[in-house]
Order: sequence, then C-alpha cells, then structure tokens
Amino acid sequence: MSPSERSPLIPSAHPHAVAPGFGARVVRFLKADGQPTWAQSFRWYLFESYFNVLLVFVPLSAVAHHLNWDAALRFSFSFLAIMPLAKLLGDSTEQMSFSLGQTLAGLLNASFGNAVEIIVGIAALMQDEIRIVQTSMLGSILSNILLVLGCSFVAAGYKRSESRFKVTAAQASSSLMTLSCITLVIPAAYQSTLEDKSNTRGLLIISRGTAVTFLLVYCAYIYFQLRSHAYLFDPKREEECECNCPCSKAGLAASHSNGNGSASSASASASSLVQQQQHDPTCATVVRGVPVPSTASTIVQVPSQQAEEEEEEARMSVVAAATALLVVTITTSFCADYLVASIEEFAERYHVPKAFIGLILLPIVANAAEHVTSVWMAMKDQMELTITICVGSSIQIASFVVPLLVVVGWISGHELTLFFAHFETIILFASVLLVNTLIQDGKSNYMEGLMLLALYFVISLACGCCYFLPSIASLPYPTPYHYIPYSFLPSEFGCLEVYAIGARFAAIRGVGWVSWGIVEVEFVMMYA
Repeated sequence: MSPSERSPLIPSAHPHAVAPGFGARVVRFLKADGQPTWAQSFRWYLFESYFNVLLVFVPLSAVAHHLNWDAALRFSFSFLAIMPLAKLLGDSTEQMSFSLGQTLAGLLNASFGNAVEIIVGIAALMQDEIRIVQTSMLGSILSNILLVLGCSFVAAGYKRSESRFKVTAAQASSSLMTLSCITLVIPAAYQSTLEDKSNTRGLLIISRGTAVTFLLVYCAYIYFQLRSHAYLFDPKREEECECNCPCSKAGLAASHSNGNGSASSASASASSLVQQQQHDPTCATVVRGVPVPSTASTIVQVPSQQAEEEEEEARMSVVAAATALLVVTITTSFCADYLVASIEEFAERYHVPKAFIGLILLPIVANAAEHVTSVWMAMKDQMELTITICVGSSIQIASFVVPLLVVVGWISGHELTLFFAHFETIILFASVLLVNTLIQDGKSNYMEGLMLLALYFVISLACGCCYFLPSIASLPYPTPYHYIPYSFLPSEFGCLEVYAIGARFAAIRGVGWVSWGIVEVEFVMMYA
C-alpha cells in the first residue's frame, strides 16, 4: 500500500490499536490502578491515629445542638468534634499532594492549610460574632509563633545544643509576617485620630482596600515560594549544594591541609571559598555561617556520603482523598456552626469573655494536631518543617485568611475591619518582633524557645487581667458563696440537678492595685 497523507510518519507496533476514550480514562482514574483501594485508603484514614477517637463527638455535637442541651455540653461537644476533623483535613490534603505536581500540591496546601480557621471564621462572621473572628485569628497567630514554635525550639534543644534551618527562607517569611503586622497597626493608628469613634466608614475603606492588596501579595508570595524562588524553600537543594558545589570542595580541601600541608595553602583555599561565594549565590547559604580560620583547621565538615531519606508513599488514592476532603470539609462546617451558635449562651451563662474564647480556646481546636506534629518534627531535627508549620501557618492566617474574611464580610454585608483593640495590636507587634529577632540567624536552641514561651505566658497573664477582671468585678455576689447552675446532664436524663459553686475571684479594688483571691470550689448535688 503506497503511503498517503493519512499514513503515520512512524509506523505503530499495533496498527489496529485505538486510543482509549474519555469514559475509559474516567473508569481507569476511578479504579486508581497502582494506588491503594478504597477500603485500604479509608482504613488508614480512620484508624491511623488515636486522635480519631474524638470523632465520637461529631454525632454527639449534632444531637446536643438539635435537642438544645445545656450550652456547656453543646460547646464542649462541638469543641472536641472539630479537633479530629482538623487533623483529617490535613491528612486528606497531604495524601492528595502525593498524586499532584509540586505546584498543584503547593496551591492545595496554601488553600486548605488553615481550612478550619476559614470555616470557623466564616461561621462566626455569618452570625455577626465579629470579636470571635478577630480574636480567633489573633490567637492562632500568637499560638503558632510563640507557643508552638517555643515548644519546638525547646524540644529540639533537648538532645542537641543547636539546630539549624535555612536563613533566606526564614527571613522572607518573617518579612511578610512583619508587613502583615504593620497593616494591622495602620487601622488602629487611624482610629486613634478620629474624634467620632462610631464612624467606621473610613475603617471599612482602609480594611477592604488592604484586604484586596494583601490577597494579591499572598498570591505573589505563593508564586515566589513555588516557582520563581522555590530553591530557597527546598532543603534537598541545600544538601546537594553542600555536597557538590565548589564551595564545599574548597572547604574540604582546606580541611585536609593538616600537618602535611601548610597554613598558606589553607588560607588560599579559604580565599577561593570566599571568592566562590561572591560568584555563586546558590552557595551563599553554605558559606555564610562558616568562619575563615588563619590556620590549617577544619573549615567545612561535609560527610562524604549522605543517607538518602526514604520517600513517603501515598496511603490513599487520589479519588478517596478528594472524597474524604469534601466530606470532612462539609462536616467541619456543620460542627463549626454548632460551636459558634453555643458561644453566646455559654459566655453569658458562665461569664467567660468572648475574647478569651477566641484568643485561647479556638486556636486549640484548629491547631492541636498541627502543634503536636511541629514539636515531633523538631525532636527529629527537621527544623525546616517546623518553621514551615509555625511561621508559614501564621503568614497564611495574617496574609490570606484574615483578608479573605474581610472580603467575605464585604460581600455578605457584615462589617469586619482590620481594626483590632490597641492592646491586641501591641502584643501582636511585640510577638512578631521577638520571633524575627530569634530566627534571623538560622539557628535555634532551647533558650530561644524559653524566651518565646515566657512572652506567651506574659501575654496570657495580661489577657486574663484585660478580659476577665472587668467581667468578674461586675458580677453581683449576694452572698460569699455564689452558686452558678451547671447542669452536667440535659433535662431529658431525669431529676438530677448539679450545681457548682463557681471559683469566685474576689476583685478587691484599691488605689493603683488589684488583688485576686479564690474563695472556694465545691459541688452540691440536689435531688428533686
């Protein structure tokens, strides 16, 4: 048969082979050939961690909400239900990342990295709980950069005197964190110049314009991290540079100049090392912390053979992970709605300030599993991952979640601004300043961790005085023993009523001083 225009340029080994159609490709994708089955995927997903035992509170929170049980029960059940759901969100996102490329995986992590904060924030925003939205975002940032990072530094310093991480990536992250903090100071400064504090039109314009600007900056940061300057955030590239770049070779040459060599040869090697650093910017991170000795001593110590880390395999198929991500996201939205719906009654009945709930309690819900992971990675000396979890998560909240909530409030007609209380703005600025000072050298030790924990304790103490003292001082105490009704069981369970004498903090006001005293705590069981 003579060739024609329809003849293929390269003869096929199977002339009658037909390309699979769209339906066949979809079926092949759903079957997930070469990937774990649906049963294997969800068996690992549900039973991989003991943390998932708390999933029993998911149906309990729904029952408590619809039967209108006591506010403490509804709040506690919803609180405990969201904790394992937050971990499952992270697991499903991580498993999907195995089947995607580096860019798509980075975008997925950037979108769902703080999904719980977004869901809880939107639920609170839709119910006009503006203070809950603001304090929960602030609490998540402070918890990440002070409490979790401090615990991680202490854990890393337990077995080693010093841990190292990439300076350039840490500085880029801290710079964006500083910019986010500055944008919260500007609305507070503007508000302080107004004579009419009730006029919020200017604050809305500033906040919404800042939110849109920061969403664009965050998109640029994602492109900076994933595409244009991805090597700055890749620890493997640094390891290769330490082994293969001429800088390391020069350092090794100098290190071999011992008794058989001369000091001049070591100095020449050191000079070539510095010259190579000036011409090759990729080696700057290796040479920056290396001293140049005047004698033939060791300059750089690089192992000849580095142990290759085993790549973690996917435990879920991409379809199973996507399905789990969708289901858990919907479930989390319902539990978040139940949680926010119980905050008003819980705070009013048990005299717990909403600011305390948002600043202390809600960050625990969203980041409990993530906090444990960060400390565990620090103990294994994986400080790159620890910095990514702590500082990166704070950047995502300040640069993406908060502006996104402002835009959502703008669209839905809820006036959320970037004006935080002056007290909250100051503690955020002080926290970011300390973190930037500690991580700019690319090294950490347990003392730096203690500094972060000390600041978090001082902030917690100040928040306790700021939020609790006014509410407790205003409580009416007709007798020395103030009974607060606390029903541990809903009324459907019978006639047993439990009352507790609240831990009464007697606020004694004097001239320039305030003292607190715990009176008594006891339980009284009363039968009808």
